[in-house]
Amino acid sequence: MTMIPAPTARDPKPTPERILQLANRVLTGDIILPEFQRPFVWKRKQILELMDSIYKNYPIGSLLVWESKQDLASKRSIADLQVADRSEGYPVNYLLDGQQRLSAICGVIHWVPGDPRSVWNVYFDLKTNKFQHTDRVDDLPVHQIPLRRMANAPDFYRRLTPIDDEAMRARADLLFTRFLEYQVPLVTLGDMSIEDVAPVFERINSTGTRLTIYDLMRAATWSPEFDLGATVEGIKSVLQAKKYHSLDDKTFLRTLGAAAGGDFSAQSIDALRDLPLEKLTAAAEAMKAGTLRAADFLATEITAPRAEAIPYSNQFAVLSEVFRLVPTPSTSQLAEVKRWFWKTTLSSYFSGWDSGQMTQDTRTVREFAAGRSDSLGDGGIMPSNSLWKMKPFRTNSAASKMLALMLAEGMPLDLVNGQRIDVDKSLAWSNDKEYHHFFPQAFLARKGIKASQSNVVGNIVLLTSISNIKIKDKAPSEYLAEIIAASGREALVDRLQSNLVPEDALDMALRDDYEGFLTIRSEYLHAHVMNLTGSVDARSSTHELLDDSIDDSND
Repeated sequence: MTMIPAPTARDPKPTPERILQLANRVLTGDIILPEFQRPFVWKRKQILELMDSIYKNYPIGSLLVWESKQDLASKRSIADLQVADRSEGYPVNYLLDGQQRLSAICGVIHWVPGDPRSVWNVYFDLKTNKFQHTDRVDDLPVHQIPLRRMANAPDFYRRLTPIDDEAMRARADLLFTRFLEYQVPLVTLGDMSIEDVAPVFERINSTGTRLTIYDLMRAATWSPEFDLGATVEGIKSVLQAKKYHSLDDKTFLRTLGAAAGGDFSAQSIDALRDLPLEKLTAAAEAMKAGTLRAADFLATEITAPRAEAIPYSNQFAVLSEVFRLVPTPSTSQLAEVKRWFWKTTLSSYFSGWDSGQMTQDTRTVREFAAGRSDSLGDGGIMPSNSLWKMKPFRTNSAASKMLALMLAEGMPLDLVNGQRIDVDKSLAWSNDKEYHHFFPQAFLARKGIKASQSNVVGNIVLLTSISNIKIKDKAPSEYLAEIIAASGREALVDRLQSNLVPEDALDMALRDDYEGFLTIRSEYLHAHVMNLTGSVDARSSTHELLDDSIDDSND
């Protein structure tokens, strides 16, 4: 006969709880949000749908709390509302699942009017039977009931005094009754350690808002002495001065996994949970030093002054590990790191970075750091120069970012007036107003050339918006002739050179020969990047032209 184990204090205890009472428990500090919880991320539509589900008595799922005397870092506000301090030594309930739902309920019911555009400014329309957001506070029609009125019954019913329509009053009564009496299952975990609670939190995926691997690892590694979220935010705050704070959280997880002795893979990220506190803390400090040096390298050696400029965020993870292990690289080591950066960009190496490559790359970095190798790897297969004629220009394209970085390195000049282009603004990629088609797309369209053929990387230069307006849809032969007449051919050649457009390509453009221009410019761009990758074995006359122009500029 199978024996059924007796219940223990650790067993979940589901009990029905009224939602308004749960909201009050949050505001009084009885139910609190542990610091490792994510911020409120729901959209306005999700808030309205939750209110509608409560009104229609639909189930909205259970909530999960952990009753404990452990003093964990917790949020001091929820839904823009201050949470009362709790008594020391008194057990509190840490909310593990249901934050988005409970935050929405607290925010809507207890909203204190401030910004009228607040996501918590919601009303119920007694005529349409629908919940809506509004940007008005005190002048709503009487049939539109602000949900904040339901926190106080007399206030709610005073609002109904002018209404004599029985159907609307019945809907108002139903609204108040539903929110007053609506219950949800509250599951309470008791007498558990943080080590036991963390895997429970990890497996939660309710209400359609997926937990990311960063959320999970923040929970799994959390302790009163270590908070992954606070650690990453601290690193980001330092990187903000270097404009590298916008890197995604997973990049930092990969970096931490490598700094802790693993590699960049998900398996190494997962292994962080098993590390002793001392090793986890030390790895985080070492990771911080590596990320700062990586940002400095990218800004000074690659001319990438911000995170948005780098083609692949995973390049930053690898570079952080390189500079963690090699804080002061030699001249030859620095040259190899630069070669590796350009080669992995050109080859699109990181577009399909799998766990096998992550493990191998980690091994290669450590061999390099230990002096047992002078290479960071082959960096992938090099494409032909047709890349520049085929790849579409768009802000999330590695080839486009590679061109932008190469242009930034040359300190580009505006073709029309010779003005220095603000490369920092261009490399922010907040918009692409500085990037323009050398052969205007409208001009090429009149020649029967499709957008897919004209909007390619090889047809892009940097140009101020004012100059672009002047050029508009003119034929290159026309607008280039105007520049030569105003500034001289030599000045134009210099400006084109700063945009990596050789003089031979100018001659093609003056004949409005798009194919000829694109062929010459593509070969020139490819020669330039091949020079950056150290691939000098494939030299052509265009390579020699590039070297000659570099030599001339250094004289």
